[in-house]
Amino acid sequence: MLGLVGAQLLIPWIIRLLIDRLTTQPLGQETLDFITRISAIALIVFVARAVMQFIRSYAAHKAGWGVVSDARRLVYEHIQKLSLRFYEDKQTGQLMSRIINDTDLFERMIAHALPDIIVNTITLLGVTVILLSMNVRLTLLTLIPIPIIIFAVIGYSKMVRPAFKKRQQSIGELNAVLSDTLSGIREVKSFAREEDALERVDDKIQLVLHKNLRALKLMAIFNPIFDFAAGIGQLLVIYFGARMAIGGTLSIADLVAFFLYLDSFYTPVRTLGNSMEAVQESLAGFERIADILTVSPEIASPENPHIFNEPVQGSIRFEDVNFHYVEGEEVLKDVNLDIPAGHTIALIGPTGVGKTTLVSLIPRFYDVVGGKVTIDGVDVRDIDLDQLHQSISMVLQDVYLFHGTIRENILFGKPGASEQELIRAAEIANASEFIDRMPDGYDTLIGERGVKLSGGQKQRLSIARAVLKNSPILILDEATSSVDTKTEILIQEALDRLIEGRTTIIIAHRLSTIRNADKIVALEGNRIVEEGTHAELLAQQGLYYKLYTAQQQLN
Repeated sequence: MLGLVGAQLLIPWIIRLLIDRLTTQPLGQETLDFITRISAIALIVFVARAVMQFIRSYAAHKAGWGVVSDARRLVYEHIQKLSLRFYEDKQTGQLMSRIINDTDLFERMIAHALPDIIVNTITLLGVTVILLSMNVRLTLLTLIPIPIIIFAVIGYSKMVRPAFKKRQQSIGELNAVLSDTLSGIREVKSFAREEDALERVDDKIQLVLHKNLRALKLMAIFNPIFDFAAGIGQLLVIYFGARMAIGGTLSIADLVAFFLYLDSFYTPVRTLGNSMEAVQESLAGFERIADILTVSPEIASPENPHIFNEPVQGSIRFEDVNFHYVEGEEVLKDVNLDIPAGHTIALIGPTGVGKTTLVSLIPRFYDVVGGKVTIDGVDVRDIDLDQLHQSISMVLQDVYLFHGTIRENILFGKPGASEQELIRAAEIANASEFIDRMPDGYDTLIGERGVKLSGGQKQRLSIARAVLKNSPILILDEATSSVDTKTEILIQEALDRLIEGRTTIIIAHRLSTIRNADKIVALEGNRIVEEGTHAELLAQQGLYYKLYTAQQQLN
């Protein structure tokens, strides 16, 4: 950048020397030789300027996109550390916009705005020094419009940045609506709501247009102020410079050079004004990113975590556990539960009593409000999060499969597993029989969220993933719901193999699937109301008895 500034400042000086020679020296061979030499110097300067422009441009873009990549990784890494509570009122599209669109603006700042600001600031200072060396009075006259420019920069920076921030927010809203409508495209089509979906998306598109034009309108006012100020400066030089030349206090060569440098004086000023747009956009994006980066993770590994030197056995204990999502609305109240290692516990109860919340406290998706949860006698809040999560496998009702192959989705449980381990996990999960029928076997693409698979097939891939992970603690949340009887039998067989030798917690509405559990725990309200085996709870004729007999009557 410094070399480029030097080359740009040298060219008008070369022209000044040429004009001075032509106007003060007689024409002859010596003058022609001078013209040849000065032209050769100009050629070298032009070549050097072109090379330096390339280097500056490439280096700036490399730095710009490098910063964007680092920022995207930083934001995503931070978001991953935040608890599930953070995601409860956030839309996926909004978060995607922060990671992609807002960080994208950094490239304009690093690759364009900052180099332009540096180059043009140095150019402005260099031109000012040269002009002062030529004629102090005329230089001072050219500085008269500068206060107008400074006033415009300060005033519009306060107006433009909020406008660009609102533009970025509208882009986030558009991404959120697109994510919702595309993820739910089956529902949109099945309910014939294409027009409504289009209207929702179009509303956000028009909002982006409106906010963008609002911000650009402010910038469109900004640029003419610079041009007007530059015009005043040139007018002053034309009037006073010409009078000085006539009066003999300024040579023609100096006047021409003055005009050439004057363009190099106001061009940086104008470029600095244009750079303000990129700066304001980037700062607006940075503010939105800072909104996320300043959110402290509610749940993090302790500074001095407990590390299990021996394999985790899997005994779990809830001691006087209390939890709420909203202050004053207790979801769990004074819950005490002891789960010995290797035992199978079933949680039952009406919808909304906190069964899923209870098991979510074990991997610390949320932290208890009161009491504690321990694994092998150690408070989960004192365990390293990575080791805690490695110790727990989950098979959920709403299976999430990633866009990719069957192989990639099973290996999500253990990325470094061998081919034999992969196939063995699929066999245990009763998944190999349908995988072998796929056109590309384990390398078959399953589409977004496993759209090409049935519910039962998705569930069995989820079980295979858990088998491969081979954790000592297993959580099953409605793992056999919403499938046909034949598929349920296959899934139940797979689960029976998976459960063997592990501490297992099962949440189930189909009570017939948990008859053989070591202990059945019934929740009602926000407390545990019953504990015992299937036979013991039937004999008590309490909540479990009512739910079980009701299901038997329906069957």
